Amino acid sequence: MLTSSPPYGLAPTPFRFGALAALAGRAPLGGRREVALATFLAARLVDDVLDEKGLAAPVRVERAKSERGRLSALILPAPVRLQMARLIDSSAGGAEAASRALRAVIAVTAEFLDRAARLELERLAETLEAQTLVK
Repeated sequence: MLTSSPPYGLAPTPFRFGALAALAGRAPLGGRREVALATFLAARLVDDVLDEKGLAAPVRVERAKSERGRLSALILPAPVRLQMARLIDSSAGGAEAASRALRAVIAVTAEFLDRAARLELERLAETLEAQTLVK
């Protein structure tokens, strides 16, 4: 009997923000790449706010502090930098604050991100908003 994967094969590792990572990888050096990279890094932090991730608040606070340092190394337009910093800070808190901050980032980064990347962010925002409705 044939199986779809060998018995010694590993299950694929899910990668939530593939479109953002691909955009950061293929964009030319400069504005669009910097914005895509910053958005990718911040989205990963915010993804960990989800209850299903089970990441404790003190760990998220420490990660947000570290990410703020990385954000300062990127060259971003002022409105994007401001909203990105707020998004990173919100990753230390709850889903409601994170979803509001993410919506603001989606708005200021719209001209820099392609449709697939924006869709990934929209899905994350919807998941965060659904989590706040459940509680």
